[in-house]
Formats: sequence, structure tokens, C-alpha cells
Amino acid sequence: MGFPTAAELNDLPVDAFCEELSPLFEGAHGFLERLAAARPFDGDREMLDAAREVARTMPEPDQVELLNAHARIGADPGEVSAASYEEQGYGAEEHPPEGDQLHEELEMLNDVYEGRFGFRYVIFVAGRPRAAIAPLIEAAMRNDRVAELGRGLDEVIDIAADRLGRLRGEDPRREREVE
Repeated sequence: MGFPTAAELNDLPVDAFCEELSPLFEGAHGFLERLAAARPFDGDREMLDAAREVARTMPEPDQVELLNAHARIGADPGEVSAASYEEQGYGAEEHPPEGDQLHEELEMLNDVYEGRFGFRYVIFVAGRPRAAIAPLIEAAMRNDRVAELGRGLDEVIDIAADRLGRLRGEDPRREREVE
């Protein structure tokens, strides 16, 4: 049995809806309950549009919870979800061992970013190598907090859209231009 259709998701009780969509959004339960309240959805695109609207309009503490539900870039591979493990390239042979210079740089950049903004840096990796992420974090730190919160929330929805597409058997790597 595949991932439930939008019609099937519409018919689920709130808890079951949240459980089904949890892998798309790293289990951010407050957000998922709000998304459940936005039903019914005519299809995946409408659900994702509603998810973006809910994410952008819910109270800031819930927005931060949604961002912080995602794993840090370069997090310990044993502490991330299966989807994040794949997205961050931990299964790839090119992934260097823990303690390498890039890993240490990402740790430092994550610490600085989180200290500046008060929430986790989230990006739709889309198959980019880890080395391409460090300059993106550095560029993001030039944004103001409101802009960065919005950017991160949009990335969360882009990640969920990619995950949903993979669950539906669509192209597993929709490339995005590196900014």
C-alpha cells in the first residue's frame, strides 16, 4: 500500500493524519495539527500550498518548532531521520568521516546561525554536496531574522514536497539552482 492520497488523508482523524505526514515534516506536531485543520485538500499541490500558508501564518514559536524539527546540516548520521540521512548524503561513499574539517565548519556555522536567529538552519539540500552548503549558511547570516524565518519555512515545505514526490514515485531528485 502506497502513501495515502489527498482524499484518504482528508478522511483520517487528526492524529492519524499527523502520523501519516510526520515523515514529511520531521514530526512537527503543532504544525501538523494546524495543517489537519486546513483540510480538505483536492490534491497534493493544494495540501502543500496550504502547508506553506499554515507555516507562514502560525505563531512564531510554532514556526521555530517546525524549523527545529529538522536535523542540523551535518548532524550525527545516527541522530537523523531516514529521509534526512538520505538527503544529507550519509549513504554516499563520498561522505567524509566525522571530525573532518568540513564537518567542523558546518558545526561552527550551525552554532553561529542558531545563536544569531534562535532557530535551526534548514535548506532543501536537493543532492548538493555538503561543501556547497557552508557558503549558503554564511550568506543566510546576512539576512534579517524575519526574512530568514520565512526562507527557512519555505525550505521546509520544499523538502516536504520532495519527500512526498518520492513517496509517490516521482523523480527523487528535483534539482534546484544553487543560490
